[in-house]
Amino acid sequence: MTLKDLKRYPEMAEPQLRPRYSGVATFFRTPLVDDLNNVDIGVIGVPFDGGVTNRTGTRHGPRAVREQTTLVRRVNQATGVTPFDLVRVADCGDAFLEAPYELMGAHKEIEDFFAKIKSAGTTTLAVGGDHSISLPILRAIAKDGPVGMVHIDAHCDTGDDYLGSKFHHGAPFSRAVEEGLLDPKRVIQIGIRGSINHKDMWKFSHESGMRVVYMEELHDKGWKWAAEEARKIAGLGKTYLSFDIDSLDPVFAPGTGTPESGGITMIEAQRMIRALDGIDFIGADMVEVSPPFDNGTITAQCGAALSANARQWATASCDFSPGHSASSAARRC
Repeated sequence: MTLKDLKRYPEMAEPQLRPRYSGVATFFRTPLVDDLNNVDIGVIGVPFDGGVTNRTGTRHGPRAVREQTTLVRRVNQATGVTPFDLVRVADCGDAFLEAPYELMGAHKEIEDFFAKIKSAGTTTLAVGGDHSISLPILRAIAKDGPVGMVHIDAHCDTGDDYLGSKFHHGAPFSRAVEEGLLDPKRVIQIGIRGSINHKDMWKFSHESGMRVVYMEELHDKGWKWAAEEARKIAGLGKTYLSFDIDSLDPVFAPGTGTPESGGITMIEAQRMIRALDGIDFIGADMVEVSPPFDNGTITAQCGAALSANARQWATASCDFSPGHSASSAARRC
């Protein structure tokens, strides 16, 4: 029911066509739902930063990114695709945590939340939150066997124990391999850079068989090559997409806990994600937006725009309503 009788502009009964300054903020101005029936893609906030090893603040990321996604219009100008005509997208709210100060308990809550959504047949796009949330999400959606991963980040996040924990935001993917959730030989990590405490800090990535693309190689060979390399590594199997906002140069993303200079530009990131067409993505996350360190809303806006481009991955694995099809154009949305 609407309390406003739209006489002059009846088309504005569709919330996404209304002025972007109006309405209650939801991800991409989609419906906020509790019922997962008829939802192909569920966008979910994970306001958690209990796994951070340095600067906290990513618990505020989902709210900031959600607000900035209200600026996203219906049609992707670069591809000509209207993704909302191809899949049914909804804001599934936040994965509210009752134990946010207890790392293992919080991870179990996140896992249970995403498992419930997966059981409904909905593909998930998570907005964090720190990068430790990727592990419980993978526990929920990769229970049937190890998956590949396209991981875009300044850091490999394959560390080990740090001050008594192996489950912090710098180690989710070493744990995921150990738990049989990721096939390391189908994992590519793109954009790695920055100073390290010891030479073998990312030893796990190399020794397990992950393809590590350091920023120097990406700079020399370009985003198009990186996307092609990602398609080659991921192959035809089920694959997860994880995008850490600190992969961007701090000029574009100052609002993050561990910024590293010399990073990816925003246009490179957008074009690289769009070029991942054809990979069978089963889910994705966009993490590490930390509004307390942002310059205005620039980082949250980049996170929103990248999340919008990341909707491309989901169409390949969705069940479409009658008349809809998972075309290659849809996967470029």
